[in-house]
Amino acid sequence: MTPPYLQPNDEIRIISPSGVISPEHIDGAKKTLSSWDLQVTEGQYARSEYGRFAGTKAQRAADLQQAFDDPSVKAVLCSRGGYGLSQIIDKIDFSGFVKSPKWLIGFSDITILHNAITNLGIVSLHSPMAKYLAELPADADQLQRLKEILFGKLPTYRVESHPLNRLGKIQGKLIGGNLAVMMGLRGTKFDLSYKNNILFLEDVGEKPYKIDRMMQNLRLGGVLSEIAGLVVGQFGECDEDPLMKQSIAEIIAEAVSAYNYPVLFNFPAGHVDYNLPIVMGLNVSLDVAKLQSKLIF
Repeated sequence: MTPPYLQPNDEIRIISPSGVISPEHIDGAKKTLSSWDLQVTEGQYARSEYGRFAGTKAQRAADLQQAFDDPSVKAVLCSRGGYGLSQIIDKIDFSGFVKSPKWLIGFSDITILHNAITNLGIVSLHSPMAKYLAELPADADQLQRLKEILFGKLPTYRVESHPLNRLGKIQGKLIGGNLAVMMGLRGTKFDLSYKNNILFLEDVGEKPYKIDRMMQNLRLGGVLSEIAGLVVGQFGECDEDPLMKQSIAEIIAEAVSAYNYPVLFNFPAGHVDYNLPIVMGLNVSLDVAKLQSKLIF
C-alpha cells in the first residue's frame, strides 16, 4: 500500500525518535518544507536532549506514537538517525498508522521503522533528513527528488557501470537499508521477509571485517540465497583495510558470488551528501546493464 501523495497545505510532522539533533537543523528543515507549501509541525520532544538521545524512551515513543495516530498528519520526517529506535520500536502501536498510512521519511537508524512498515505492506521513504533539508541548496537534486516523490512523481535512477556489477534484469519489492541496523533486528519480529525481494544495503563508519561478518551472517542465514537482486549503496567513512586482502565492494561481491541475480554497486544512497531518496516496500525494476544501469520505481 502506498500512502496518499501529498497535496499543498498537507501537514508534515518532524519528530526525533533516535539521536539528539541540532535545533538549527530542525529550523532549516521547517523552512525548506514550508517552501514546498506544506504545513510543518514538530513533535513535543523533537528538540529534547537526554544524553545521546532526543529525549527519554518515553518521550521519543510518545512523539512517534502521536504522529502515527494523528490522521491529519500526512507525512512524518525523522529529524536524524543515530541510535535509539530499537529501545522503543516494540512499544509502538501501528494500528492507527495502518488505518491512516502516511509517508515515513528517514534513513540510518530509521531503517528500523522502514522494516516495521515494510512488514505491514506499506511503503516508506529512505531519504535525506533534516540536516540535508537545512544545509543543501534549495535546488539540490536530492531534495527535488524527495519533493517529487512526496507529491506523486516516482523516479527512474541511472547509475554508471561498476566493475563488480552482475548484469541482469529483475522486478521485485525493494527492502533493506542500513546493514548494521538491519543486523540488530535479525531474529526479531522486525526482521524482513527476503524471499524474491531486492535488497538494498548501505552503512557508515564500519570496519571492513565487521562488514564481512555481517555479510557472512546474511549468507549463512540463507538471506543471500533468497533475494532476487542486490543494490549496494554507499559505505561512507568506511576505511579500507589492506589486511582483509579485499576491498569492501569485493567483500560484498564474494558473499553473493554463488548466486545468479543482478547486483548493482555504487548506488548513490547512504551516508553521503548525494543521498538519493528511494521508496522502500515498492515493487521496482532493476536493470543492471553493461554501460548504465537503471532502478525504476
